[in-house]
Amino acid sequence: MERTIEKIINLYKLHGSIKIKMKKKILFICIFIAGFFSTAVLAVEPKSLGKYKNWESFTYSDGKEKVCFAQTIPTERSPKNFKRDGSRLFVTFRKEEKIKDEISVTSGHIYKQSSVVAKSGKNKFSFSQSQGKFAWIPDGEEEFNLIKVMKRASKLSISASDLGGSKTKDLYSMMGFTKAYNSAKKSCA
Repeated sequence: MERTIEKIINLYKLHGSIKIKMKKKILFICIFIAGFFSTAVLAVEPKSLGKYKNWESFTYSDGKEKVCFAQTIPTERSPKNFKRDGSRLFVTFRKEEKIKDEISVTSGHIYKQSSVVAKSGKNKFSFSQSQGKFAWIPDGEEEFNLIKVMKRASKLSISASDLGGSKTKDLYSMMGFTKAYNSAKKSCA
């Protein structure tokens, strides 16, 4: 009987030792994987080129191409009780693809098709293309005209509807836009 108890105790100790070794291996593998992925993520994390009042310009390389963009967040969002992710307005340049002045927006919700409109004074622009939570203006001339307005304006509002028909409105300050835009454009020239 004592021999059986001794065997059980030894098996328990061995099992505990194996458990500790396995835990150490699993911990090492998790740390290695986390380190590997954080390095990969850091490689494409945007680098700030400068902050200009309410706007900031960035650049990054995904290994294939250099991308530069200016972005801002809204100064006001409504309705306040509408649950959604963050909103942002972007102007992007992709050097290798020869894309410049690409204006896109996210209001933090999935858009109803062709519901996104930018307004400043009497000027109105339709973001007629949308996919998920992002919308953009597919017409280069229309983008060029909106950028001219953004350079002169003090504010720009973006109105949109979600798939359920709820309306949102974000108000963006254009203070600092021209400097952020020029910084991003120059970086991808």
